[in-house]
Amino acid sequence: MANDVHNVFVSYHHTEPDQTYRNDFERYFASHHEVMISKSVQIGDIDPNLQTDTVRQKIRDEYLRISTVTIVLIGANTWQRKHVDWEISSSIRDTAKNPRSGLIGIFLPSYPMGEGNKFNPKTIPPRLYDNWKDENKRYAHLYNWTNDPVKLQQWIHKAFLDRKTILPDNSYPHFVNNRTSDHW
Repeated sequence: MANDVHNVFVSYHHTEPDQTYRNDFERYFASHHEVMISKSVQIGDIDPNLQTDTVRQKIRDEYLRISTVTIVLIGANTWQRKHVDWEISSSIRDTAKNPRSGLIGIFLPSYPMGEGNKFNPKTIPPRLYDNWKDENKRYAHLYNWTNDPVKLQQWIHKAFLDRKTILPDNSYPHFVNNRTSDHW
């Protein structure tokens, strides 16, 4: 599966069950099937006592800079996390030092899908939704969880290609704090 293997940053909510899904996702697709090369922040990589701007800079300059696609694992509360919002925002910015990454959202099995297997747009990260909602200018792609390495590799490669041909929308106001409501 070595064809079209890309450096991938995985953004997610660092709590259970999302942490277990993320660990399984990277182990299965990066280590076992070699569909991607993980460039994600691991627990303990960044001192949680650092200033907010320092954390943002470290994530952007040390992790996102070397990735070409960002995958957001969407659980029930992922949209509430300020770090997820910052990671998406940094991923879709195109600067001299940090080129733009492709963007994918994958619904975790724990995400509460509605009737007809539909998601509530107000319960996924708003910046991700803004880049998916217009099918004529769809920068981000949303998918349901898969264990199929060929399918995931296709999704990643499509996002990789789209990052150069479609302009993302990064206009949503940045989160200052984590959110606590049930939707945005």
